[in-house]
Amino acid sequence: HMEEVRYYYQSVWTSWAGDAGNTVEVLNENFFRGLENYDLHWEVLCDGTPLRRGVVDGLKAAPQQRVRITLPYDPATLPAAGELLLDVAYKLKTAEGILPAGHTAARAQLPIREYVFTAPAAKSAAEGESLFVADNHKDFLIVAGNGLRLDFSRKTGFITRYEVRGLDFLADGSTLRPNFWRAPTDNDFGAGLQHKMAVWKQPEMKLKTLTHAEADGIVTVKAGYEMPGVQATLEIEYAVDNTGAVTIAQSLHATPGAQVPDMFRFGMQLVMPKDFEYISYYGRGPVENYSNRNHSTDLGIYHQTVDEQFYPYIRPQETGTKTDIRWWKVLDVKGTGLQFVADAPFSASSLHYTIESLDEGPVKKQGHSQEVEKADLTNVLIDKAQMGLACIDS
Repeated sequence: HMEEVRYYYQSVWTSWAGDAGNTVEVLNENFFRGLENYDLHWEVLCDGTPLRRGVVDGLKAAPQQRVRITLPYDPATLPAAGELLLDVAYKLKTAEGILPAGHTAARAQLPIREYVFTAPAAKSAAEGESLFVADNHKDFLIVAGNGLRLDFSRKTGFITRYEVRGLDFLADGSTLRPNFWRAPTDNDFGAGLQHKMAVWKQPEMKLKTLTHAEADGIVTVKAGYEMPGVQATLEIEYAVDNTGAVTIAQSLHATPGAQVPDMFRFGMQLVMPKDFEYISYYGRGPVENYSNRNHSTDLGIYHQTVDEQFYPYIRPQETGTKTDIRWWKVLDVKGTGLQFVADAPFSASSLHYTIESLDEGPVKKQGHSQEVEKADLTNVLIDKAQMGLACIDS
């Protein structure tokens, strides 16, 4: 909240002067001072990696004035592919009161060329061993080959083992499963959403079908569910290739005319061993951000630890989500792990806490974040979308 307020209270604003190129328009919102004591620092990024940077000094913008500045780079020489972004920051030349020289008073990120998302697709590697399906186990449907093994529970249809070259990416006893719930925030409690949306907390999922097919080296597993509590059906399709990649499509179909409360989020939950302590991602950061509170964050490539994702709010609640993600990696100290991509921007989080441990239930227990013990796992949440946080009131 504080980061967002600081961003919107800044007094210098930047926009393109015409089409995205290299000329920007700077608005000095101040009423009584010019921008003579500021330098404009700029940087061009391609897919999150800095390409060029520079500093424009001698800014001349009187109070309430708009000025145009052409930055010293040629748009025609920028890469022909990839997402291109322009970052600008206005920094003090000399100290002012308690603000040191170099203090960033305002900033902006402007798109030069948008990111192009492609739909993930399974593809078999010609040089690798082919996959096969073991359909004779009474408890599991097993897909294996080329150092890969995936176990699908015949009871739930969920993946219970995801092993590649002897390393299991799932914590013991855990699954990859759909998820519609978050630990309610203070604003959620204020609006009574922990009651209004309760049907989505642990909705019954009756497995009705579990089928598989093989074609062109790809094994496709489909699981179909009935969800009577929310008057819907759910389908999950897994396309597995011999590189170890799994392409997942999850589709929920509401019953026409059914009156069902909103859900907190639509996505999946993957519980990994705690050794997966590092995350790298291309999305908004570096601090947590949500769909209606992310203007203060910039798109970029960030490298962080899972420990750093947890923010100790006074009461335990939802925390650590990042939005507008292009790719998200969860890694161990050796750099081994999983990468998540999608066909559109998504949100994600990775915590050493479960949703249940941060959820105080239907009534506030007035607990404190420091009282919640870390779990011996890394809980990875991948969302198509998650509800915003509200702000003015609950």
